[in-house]
Amino acid sequence: EVPLVESGGGSVQAGGSTRLSCEVVGNIQRVQCFGWFRQAPGERREGVAQINTLGGGGHYIGPVQGRFTISRNGANNATYLEMNNLRPDDTAMYFCATRSRGYGCLAWDFDNWGQGTQVTVSS
Repeated sequence: EVPLVESGGGSVQAGGSTRLSCEVVGNIQRVQCFGWFRQAPGERREGVAQINTLGGGGHYIGPVQGRFTISRNGANNATYLEMNNLRPDDTAMYFCATRSRGYGCLAWDFDNWGQGTQVTVSS
């Protein structure tokens, strides 16, 4: 029923790493872009990383650049977010998202959303 399902995350020590996964399980049209978003307590949701299924590398917001890496599988029905050197302020609910239309993946306009997975980074 939910088209995207996230997994991974959990409790991680500061400086540690984790890897989030997102699987397309519902009937979604062709995926143009995969994205990861997060929402920390008391803060607004923000885009974190996105990748174009037509090729090319990921695009990241400044606070995670150099620490997080987004990737996808060859069938374009899964995306992953590798998170390294985690900080306590990375603590948030992380959401997977897709966009099914268009050709670019530089904006943060996404159509389909997962339920989220919690990442808690302890000092």
